[in-house]
Amino acid sequence: MDITQQHNARFERLRQLGVRIAIDDFGTGYSSLSYLASYPINRVKIAQELVAHVDGDTRSAAVVRAAIGLAHELGIEVIAEGVETEGQEKLLLSAGCAYGQGYRYSRPVSAEQATALLRIGSVRPARKVLRLVESSAA
Repeated sequence: MDITQQHNARFERLRQLGVRIAIDDFGTGYSSLSYLASYPINRVKIAQELVAHVDGDTRSAAVVRAAIGLAHELGIEVIAEGVETEGQEKLLLSAGCAYGQGYRYSRPVSAEQATALLRIGSVRPARKVLRLVESSAA
């Protein structure tokens, strides 16, 4: 209990300095639901392992929906990691997840390219578009 209080005091000092605190890979490894209640965090990043199967596995989808709902109830932002398909994106949006990262939006890019994307303020999924070409009917 003393350690938790020490961590809370440190987190609160960081927040007063304007630092936003996130739990990465939420839902796997050492992340715990008790962290949501114990620490003054701003954001959770739902682990890629959980997001990967949401569009084909009802159990995975239920876990992700529950995590998003719980975070919202606590006033915590949610980011989904590893969004790769339209199905994943649709499920996450319908569950109330406003932020995502993954190959659906962009492959890894250089710092210069990332800066340009950040200036735009949003990234749209890459879509293949057929180009029109002239043809001549003989």
